[in-house]
Amino acid sequence: MTRSRAQDPNVCGVTAAIAVIDGKWKTILLWLLESGPRRPGELRRSLPGLTEKVLTQALREMEADGLVHREVHDEMPLKTEYSLTAFGRELSEALAPLSDWGHRRLAKLTNAQPAS
Repeated sequence: MTRSRAQDPNVCGVTAAIAVIDGKWKTILLWLLESGPRRPGELRRSLPGLTEKVLTQALREMEADGLVHREVHDEMPLKTEYSLTAFGRELSEALAPLSDWGHRRLAKLTNAQPAS
């Protein structure tokens, strides 16, 4: 799905929402930022396999979409923190029922697995 679909007024609202969170890391980043501001290094350590380049790209896209706020503290060394905006918290709350559904689905799949 292309990022331009997130801004196309002629698409379904669900499609526009999914375009904003599309990708492997954005929903996890939303989840981590729910608990409060985090520094980029802290986010990277929490997510093994996430490269600095991909983290930076995802955070920039999320900032451009109005989901996260980037704050650079004027101190040496420079300290950058990311936090959810009100819009980002709203999205996170909207995704909570979908997350619950996903957990129920996983439990159902686990229960349906034959014992080895």
